[in-house]
Amino acid sequence: MTSKKRNWKPQTTLVHSGTLRSGFGETSEAMYLTQGYVYDTAQAAEARFKGEEPGFIYSRYANPTVDMFEKRMCALEGAEDARATASGMAAVTAALLCSAKAGDHIVAARALFGSCRWVVETLAPKYGIEATLVDGTEIANWEKAVRPNTKLFFLESPTNPTLEVVDIAAVASLANSIGARLIVDNVFATPLQQKPLQLGAHIIVYSATKHIDGQGRCLGGVILSDKKWIDENLHDYFRHTGPSLSPFNAWTLLKGLETLPLRVRQQTESAGRIADFLAERSGIARVIYPGRADHPQAAIVKKQMSGGSTLICLDVKGGKQAAFAFQNALDIVLISNNLGDAKSLITHPATTTHKNLSDEARAELGIGPGTLRLSVGLEDADDLLEDIEQALKAAR
Repeated sequence: MTSKKRNWKPQTTLVHSGTLRSGFGETSEAMYLTQGYVYDTAQAAEARFKGEEPGFIYSRYANPTVDMFEKRMCALEGAEDARATASGMAAVTAALLCSAKAGDHIVAARALFGSCRWVVETLAPKYGIEATLVDGTEIANWEKAVRPNTKLFFLESPTNPTLEVVDIAAVASLANSIGARLIVDNVFATPLQQKPLQLGAHIIVYSATKHIDGQGRCLGGVILSDKKWIDENLHDYFRHTGPSLSPFNAWTLLKGLETLPLRVRQQTESAGRIADFLAERSGIARVIYPGRADHPQAAIVKKQMSGGSTLICLDVKGGKQAAFAFQNALDIVLISNNLGDAKSLITHPATTTHKNLSDEARAELGIGPGTLRLSVGLEDADDLLEDIEQALKAAR
């Protein structure tokens, strides 16, 4: 085990925290590719299953490599406990279903990733859980939606893809006042640029597939909260339903965490330059970026985020045809529905990530036919600016 020092900066935490070493004293974290574990005696097996003796039982429940990833995420977030999942949506679904039961009511911000909206609007009601979607940018909307059976609030901030920002502290305060819990999807801010637990949130979820891996290699997710909630609500769900992260993917994500600060810092710096550049182009109708003074919730951004974002939302004049022409003309930036990668990626939400929403629902979220989501990678910013400029010319 590494040093017990706990006041490390994030860069140090993400290299060293949670590391377990075998008797071989390996430098890199070991990859424990095992399904089960051996006990010295039948009595030892009984004691471990009773919880009287520490140790691993089965990798669906816990695994040493996965445990290292969970502990490192806890150290980064200041969380008491965590459970890693096979994907980001596995994390979202587990967090929601383990926070509510039949007869309960969820209030969620309407600006959610398409699959998250499906879980809230379609899956949860199948289990008798009611849901209401609100414009999350105004706290009054959350207050109006509260019912006597409201037990859970759910939001992402900044949102996908329009980068709306929700006042996490205000929603957390409302949740506390009615005895509800707040789940925050913190993917777009990353663990480095927003700390939901410090702002009062009760549960954080991540798609570790995005910035945490950040290199297009594997899927993963993680749920972080207090130990009591995880022990009482999430632990048995994991034991019996099996959404656990594979040891190989956990090892890959541990490697990703080591370089997360370097990558996010560079991507955010480049994104800020590109957002400013786009805002001055005549072919662009709108740019939304959390680091700019003209962001619709700039005051909240300043209050709760320590940096901008690696993502930019933009609207190309000319609608879908112009947006497609712009994407097709890009040379460096790749067309993909992923984000948070070392490679710059661009997405047309209306025909991909949010295609299952109605036209009215997309319009309500500010997703038009010309809307694009740009995830800025690690390429040289000048090269990206040149690529974007030539693509805009081609689109015109």
